[in-house]
Amino acid sequence: MFSWEKQGLIFRTSDHCVGSWMANSALTPTPMRLNDDIIRVYAGFRDDGGVSRIGYVDVLADAPARIVGVSRRPALDIGRDGCFDDNGVILGDVVPGLDGIYMFYVGFQLVAKAKFLAFTGLARSTDGGDSFSRVSEAPILDRGPAQTTIGAVHSAMFDQGRWKLWFACGDGWEYMGGKPYPQYHIRYVESSDLLEVPRLGRECLKPSGDEYRVGRPRVYRIGGKYVMYFTYGTTSGSYLPGIACSVDGIEWVRKDEDVGISLSSSGWDSRTLCYPALIQHRDSILMFYNGNDMGADGFGLARAKGVLGQG
Repeated sequence: MFSWEKQGLIFRTSDHCVGSWMANSALTPTPMRLNDDIIRVYAGFRDDGGVSRIGYVDVLADAPARIVGVSRRPALDIGRDGCFDDNGVILGDVVPGLDGIYMFYVGFQLVAKAKFLAFTGLARSTDGGDSFSRVSEAPILDRGPAQTTIGAVHSAMFDQGRWKLWFACGDGWEYMGGKPYPQYHIRYVESSDLLEVPRLGRECLKPSGDEYRVGRPRVYRIGGKYVMYFTYGTTSGSYLPGIACSVDGIEWVRKDEDVGISLSSSGWDSRTLCYPALIQHRDSILMFYNGNDMGADGFGLARAKGVLGQG
């Protein structure tokens, strides 16, 4: 598909921390074009208690390793006590619209008999993406069949009056070393109303072999077909990106051998490489992604020649 050239860890949270809410990590970095000169990368930043809030990092489009701005406060804070997102939020997707910028996010809640619950919320910005307000305090994608603990949208497209949503869903746990890790797979659903999203989606990708989770789908239109970047985890400890192709966005064929990027021999992305998200700039595609420990250090950048968005 594409041959990626790594540009290194471009945002190290410890170097750019602007408050206690940004103590470590920059989870699921997701780029959005702010203007001709700036790309804004939204991410989840953790405090010392491990609770994530969504903020952003602005980089120069022509020199994306150069940081030119960091949000001084969360663009989206945690939810009200008792709500589905009262113990953390991470970025799913951001989609500019006619009446503002829509943010699909994953909210976390702690419960007594599971490690966590994670469902999808919706927020909207009317100030150009500096701050977001919840459209609803309830999740737009909640519990459903085979998604009793996880229903997490990570890719959204608005096409001919309907929203196309790709999400991770799960309701089980893989125990390794006595610790629970979430099991999940990828499904698809569509709706004309984001406050009336069906709970039952169509199956897209499931784990295979020694995999126990396949998630964080990021879907693009490339060369007349749908291309999905995702992340899979195995019982042997691997946490790596994969790639799949589809004609209709529902039936997928994995092509992991074409992912074009792999672990480094040492350093911040030598053990895990995850959550790739792409954006076009001139004749290049930029990939923002996390490394070891799901982005504990920050996020990195890779570059490839190519074109996104050809229908």
